[in-house]
Amino acid sequence: MNRPARFEGPKKATNVTLSAELVEEARKLGINVSEACQTGLAAEVKKARWDKWKEENRAAIEASNDYVRKHGLPLAKYRLF
Repeated sequence: MNRPARFEGPKKATNVTLSAELVEEARKLGINVSEACQTGLAAEVKKARWDKWKEENRAAIEASNDYVRKHGLPLAKYRLF
């Protein structure tokens, strides 16, 4: 599932610099700029966390992949397909 992480709790006023043209277009379309920024930032945070986790666990992932390449999937004989 690729939903952005949900951050609940109190909000904090923050200054963000955006293209004036983009903000105007968003307002014309009825887009809540603050909510859109939060959604986009939450997605970036989720991606950065995932990338960090993969990097921190790279050795274990590679070891597991090497094992499967050499020995096949554990319990493969019990798979139905």
